Amino acid sequence: MKSTYTDNQVKLARFAKAMGNPARVKILEILSERGCCYSGNIADEFPIALSTLSQHLKELKASGLIQGEINPPFIKYCINQENWKLAKQLFDTFLADKAAQNTSCNGSK
Repeated sequence: MKSTYTDNQVKLARFAKAMGNPARVKILEILSERGCCYSGNIADEFPIALSTLSQHLKELKASGLIQGEINPPFIKYCINQENWKLAKQLFDTFLADKAAQNTSCNGSK
């Protein structure tokens, strides 16, 4: 059965959903600035419960934007460079294509 959505549409939506929370955007900013970071160090950056931070990290990891390396009892998180580049490419293409197609939104046909 043929899918209604392309692979790129599915990937773009997954990345967008993962980035759809300001806390996750901040986590991504922290990781992109520092390279890698333990979750405890990320928690020191802003006041959210550790369980909430853990859920945000889980969502980012599930999307593929970050990866975690387990060093018991800690987990070190880093940006997944391959998927980060893919996300940038997909967003750039999507936004550029749509901007070029819709230069006017005044309702005229």
